[in-house]
Amino acid sequence: MGKLMDNVFQSVLRFVYPHKDPVLIKREYNIPDTINLSVRLTKEGYFVVTSPDLPGLLTEARDHEELIEMVNDAVLTYFDVPKREADIVYNQFNLGDQVIRYEGKLQTRTA
Repeated sequence: MGKLMDNVFQSVLRFVYPHKDPVLIKREYNIPDTINLSVRLTKEGYFVVTSPDLPGLLTEARDHEELIEMVNDAVLTYFDVPKREADIVYNQFNLGDQVIRYEGKLQTRTA
């Protein structure tokens, strides 16, 4: 039920406040075009992400889909971007030999 309520909330939020263009968000809030990420897989199977470019940035995720959402959320929070402005500023991550891409729906492919 929690996931359903989150989806309903996001749909209503985006109806009232449509996404702004990620390029404009990056420019307005001085977010770099690219960032370096350190991704570690825990023995419990979680991805733990930090960034040498953004001291103090820390997030975790259970899978690739959640990884792209959580990193974007952490970066937007780090730069004090209001939730109504955007959910995504980075739509692609290069993780070794894999590329994780977000284009309306998550896509993962070999690099």
